[in-house]
Amino acid sequence: MPTENLTIPTNAGYDLSGSLELPTGLIRGAALFAHCFTCTKASKAAVAVSRALAAEGIATLRFDFTGLGGSGGEFGRAGFATDVSDLVEAANYLIERFSSKILLVGHSLGGAAVLAAGDDIGIDRVAAIATIGAPSDVPHALERIDGDLEAIRKNGEGEVSIGGRPFALSSEFLDRAINTDLLAEVGKLRVPLLFLHSPTDAIVSVDHASALFQAAKHPKSFVSLMDADHLLLAERDASFAANVISSWATRYLPLEPDWPKPENGIVVRTGHGKFGTEVHTASHRFVADEPTSYGGDNTGPTPYDLLLGALGTCTAMTMKMYADRKGLAFEGTTIQVTHERHHEEDMEHAVAEDGMQTQALHRSIEIHGDLTDQERVKLIEIADKCPVHKTLEGHLHIHTNSAD
Repeated sequence: MPTENLTIPTNAGYDLSGSLELPTGLIRGAALFAHCFTCTKASKAAVAVSRALAAEGIATLRFDFTGLGGSGGEFGRAGFATDVSDLVEAANYLIERFSSKILLVGHSLGGAAVLAAGDDIGIDRVAAIATIGAPSDVPHALERIDGDLEAIRKNGEGEVSIGGRPFALSSEFLDRAINTDLLAEVGKLRVPLLFLHSPTDAIVSVDHASALFQAAKHPKSFVSLMDADHLLLAERDASFAANVISSWATRYLPLEPDWPKPENGIVVRTGHGKFGTEVHTASHRFVADEPTSYGGDNTGPTPYDLLLGALGTCTAMTMKMYADRKGLAFEGTTIQVTHERHHEEDMEHAVAEDGMQTQALHRSIEIHGDLTDQERVKLIEIADKCPVHKTLEGHLHIHTNSAD
């Protein structure tokens, strides 16, 4: 997906570092992702979920909380309340930029943060909330801290280790975690909620998901991430969670832009990235792109893929239609179509028309089924009669006018 790096100013006087994953095609909604405790926006879950949402047309912002990654401020003096404030700042940025309700997604303590931030952002501005491996109480995060917490409360600050990394924590950090009643916050939410949790999570037990689900009001859903670890380190686990959230979210976000689909032909509109382009027919939409080797994002077929696909699919349909009409024992076909840009190099002499380059499409057809040799020969003849084939080899004129 095309990624836009940005900074979000805070009322505290420092900036939050963010990465906005943009759809290759049109933007149909926006989402905000909150990472896990002491993680960053570059965590596997943050990247996987954000890009899966972008693939569904949902622009997704992942950012570093105060004092982590590329964001300013002091992590050890921030605490959970600051995480919530960071989310509000980032949410305000998204809502102002895209002028629509947003989806909130949080992983681990980030999940607790999005649940706590819902009311502060404004329920009328939040479309839905999804969490992954979230604790049902914020003090649970303190169990992951190695250090003398009582000494920090007594002295006001002290050194600790979290996940093998050193941090300086303040007593304020601890107080902010202890004084948060997350279940009460969840009970006040009146938005669709989705809780994803692994029953074998060794860091935040699945009992936390049960408590959150019980406290939540409908509409609410639970999805079990069977065999997944807390951080979703396995690619298949992160991808599964991402795909579930993106599919679920499409029900609650305004996914149809103000762009009517055509009654005839297609409509193409420039998207994001270097080559991202969205294609609409009367009943379908998809994205076209270029491969990464050409500077694209490889999020859809190339223009020539579409051209070759038009010939190949029309050929297969025409052959099947003929076989069905004749009652042949036709079991389908496998067709490969390739494009040769300089066909004159394979000819004894260059064939040019008005100085235009001679190109060629090569079509290899494999026919399946218990057919006679004569039937197979006839089906190959029928392949040359497909409408797209006739269009490409006929007298084709392309007329261009300015819609302005």
